[in-house]
Amino acid sequence: MLFRTWEAAGPVADVAFVDGHLVVTRHALVKRILADPDLFRPDNALDAVSPMPVAALRVLAGHGFRLPPTLANNHGASHPAIRSATAAALHPARVAALRPWLTSVVAGRVERLRAASGPVDLYADLAADLPLLVLARLVDLPPAPTAVVKEFTRAALELFWAPVSGERQLALADIVGRFHAQLRDFAATGPGLAAQLRAAGHPLDVVVGALFFLLVAGQETTSQFLTLLMHRIAATPGLAASIRDGHVRVDDVVEEGLRLDPPIVTWRRVTARDTVVADLPVPAGTSVVLWLARAGRDPEVVAAPEEFHPGQPGSRRHLSFGAGAHRCVGAQLSRMEAAVVVAGTADLLAGAEVVRAPWCPDNLSFRMPDSFVVRTAKEGPLVNAEALTRGPSFSASGRSGGCR
Repeated sequence: MLFRTWEAAGPVADVAFVDGHLVVTRHALVKRILADPDLFRPDNALDAVSPMPVAALRVLAGHGFRLPPTLANNHGASHPAIRSATAAALHPARVAALRPWLTSVVAGRVERLRAASGPVDLYADLAADLPLLVLARLVDLPPAPTAVVKEFTRAALELFWAPVSGERQLALADIVGRFHAQLRDFAATGPGLAAQLRAAGHPLDVVVGALFFLLVAGQETTSQFLTLLMHRIAATPGLAASIRDGHVRVDDVVEEGLRLDPPIVTWRRVTARDTVVADLPVPAGTSVVLWLARAGRDPEVVAAPEEFHPGQPGSRRHLSFGAGAHRCVGAQLSRMEAAVVVAGTADLLAGAEVVRAPWCPDNLSFRMPDSFVVRTAKEGPLVNAEALTRGPSFSASGRSGGCR
């Protein structure tokens, strides 16, 4: 259950022990835990879900891989300064200044998709690299090809948050370790955020860690969210046309998408000492899994928790960006990108038919959709559309299932 929480349906307990983790679902409890880093520490946020074998650890060590407390996993005194420097790079004013450029980029991609002669993949051809291009305009990044960066970020999400075999861990460790070495070289001499962190006296490992986390959290999660949101719009009758015609506010669609389809479905904390959560005794050192996606469906927060209803009261109270001292510093960046994509693709999606819904591999915290294929209206009706949309789809590993 913990590795496909986006598929869980029906009532769930406010708190319960599952596979050795304390799983918390209630919105108020999740928010309270996120806001108390002294009792519920972020130290385990980047711990590998599948313990790494010695062979994989040696591969990482061979590349000089180290990931000290930096942002998401940092409860120490250095966190505020690192966070402040990162937040300055992603300042809302800088984000807003990129909106016209991004709108133009999305418009150009949509036109190319509309002109395509066959079905198009809205993940690969629109959403996959878009947030990386945006991030590169805000933060100086290593001069690596887009495909290399995307391979690294998806490998990192799988290595640290997925249930993977030892053999697969070896391959992932090599991908992550090789790019980490590039990050280290760049962090030592690179400009922008790297230079600011160095000038502030932060160790090189911390500079590398900040860039590492930015590349994962600052763009990979957003490309996933864009894909999930476009699928949600296409699968909701009449919604795309309502967006296109101005009957539904784009910002409301984005917030409802974050509530129902967050790219990060769970996040972790670890108890610093013995405590009690909702009358349940919890020992020190317990892994706490905060079910962010389920908290967004709390009936105490929204009246129609299972419905995609943009603008409904409580829709913006989701915890998709977390809360407290570790709340996502890129929240406004993700919102801006999503708003531009929703507005830019509404007309295309209004006349599109889903050929292949996104598929998501097993993962504790991330959705990681692999593709989203649609047929545009100009191409005529799709044969057996319902079967193609609802039937199983397969990844390279042969696993099947829908990304719902």
